[in-house]
Amino acid sequence: MQKSTNYMQTSYQYSWCQVSGVHWLYNHPSHGAELTAGYYNLYDRDGYRPIARMLNKRNCFLNFSCLEMKHNKNAKEDALSAPEELVKAVLSKAWKEGIEVIGANTSEIIDAEGYNQVLLNARPNGSNPKGKPKLKVHSFMYLRLSETIFSRNYDMFKKFVRNMHADQDYCGDAEKYAHEVESNSAITIEEILAATKSSGSFKWDDDTEAKVDG
Repeated sequence: MQKSTNYMQTSYQYSWCQVSGVHWLYNHPSHGAELTAGYYNLYDRDGYRPIARMLNKRNCFLNFSCLEMKHNKNAKEDALSAPEELVKAVLSKAWKEGIEVIGANTSEIIDAEGYNQVLLNARPNGSNPKGKPKLKVHSFMYLRLSETIFSRNYDMFKKFVRNMHADQDYCGDAEKYAHEVESNSAITIEEILAATKSSGSFKWDDDTEAKVDG
C-alpha cells in the first residue's frame, strides 16, 4: 500500500493498494495462477470484491494494471489467459463497492490497439455529455515512457492523452480533480467475507468511442 501526497500540488492525500493482474489460467476452473499469488478467486467465489470492500473501509483506492491488454490467441491457448475478463471483473468489483480505481498499463504501448483498449477500460460505456460517466477510472499511471513514443508515435500518444481527458482542454485548477473519499469504518469483517459471493461484471461497450486512430 502506498500513499500519494501533495497530489497535483494540492493538499489532497490518498492511499492506494496495488492489486496484481494475474491473468494466466484465468480461463481454467482452478484459477491456479491467482491462487498461487494469493488471490482466492474462483467461478463460484469472488476473490476481488472482498478486497474492494476492505479498501472502502480503509479509505483507499485500488490500483490495477493490464488495461492495455487484449486476448492473445497463442497465450490464450497455451496459458488460458484472459486479461480482458480479469480487468472487467476487478474494476467492476471496485466500482460496485464505491471506491476509486487507478489504472495502469503492464507492457509498453506501441500501437493504436493498446491505446484504444486503455480508453475503453477507462470509460467502459463512453463519455457522458451531461456530466461524469458512471463508470470511469480516477486516473491512469502510464508506465514505460520510452524513446519509442517520441521517435515513432508521439502524435498518437498526444491524441491518447487528450482522449483520456474526453477531449477537454487543459485545466490548471488541480482542486477540480481532487476530492476526498470517505471511508466506511463501520464495515465488519463478516461483511467483508460476505463479499465473496459471486457477482457479475458491468457490461462494457465493444469499442471505445474515442479511438486514437478513428
